[in-house]
Amino acid sequence: MSFKLYNYVLSGNCYKVRLFAGVLGINYDSIAVDFHPGQEHKSDDLMQLNPAGTLPIMIADDLVLTETSAMLIWMASKFDSDNTWWPATDAAKTAAIVQWLGFSSDLTSTIGEARLHTMLNRDVKIEKALADGIVALRRIEAQLTEQGLRGGAWLVGESPTIADIACFPYVALAPDAGLEHDDYPAIRNWLYAIRSLSGFVTMPGIHEVHELRNEGD
Repeated sequence: MSFKLYNYVLSGNCYKVRLFAGVLGINYDSIAVDFHPGQEHKSDDLMQLNPAGTLPIMIADDLVLTETSAMLIWMASKFDSDNTWWPATDAAKTAAIVQWLGFSSDLTSTIGEARLHTMLNRDVKIEKALADGIVALRRIEAQLTEQGLRGGAWLVGESPTIADIACFPYVALAPDAGLEHDDYPAIRNWLYAIRSLSGFVTMPGIHEVHELRNEGD
């Protein structure tokens, strides 16, 4: 196995790693963690690996990673021989990707938090989370619309990058928090394009393309 992943099936952040591994065709050892209601991510063993008490956790040989963006960069650097997902030699493009990696954290703290409130009754400031989530969706819609005018379908450049992988889950899962995609045509096209990638894998709440067609989406 290329790495070990401690993850929770309903976590959008954990799904980013599973999705990218599927797209890259990477085999790995997945270790399910009882996040809810078991709170296993707060156990002594996992807190030793990640004192922040968050998921996912990746272990590759002696390397322990606890930030999802770092995991995506590591995977792209190690397994993407074409250097398209993380074009490290293109300074402008990598800088743009890093900005979207940072923005993906905003999606977690807005849409992700609102989703936890809806699904697991997490105590959050739900009105603020939803309002900020709408702002985040509008920003992505604006970027994708601008990219579309240039003939592109992705957040950065002419092909998918880890920026798309990082932002996809919580945008796709926004309806779980009550934020529908009806008013965001560019986002809907982008979600469809990612679902159409070879090696795409699903999670609860995110379906394959043929399932969307069956539902008439």
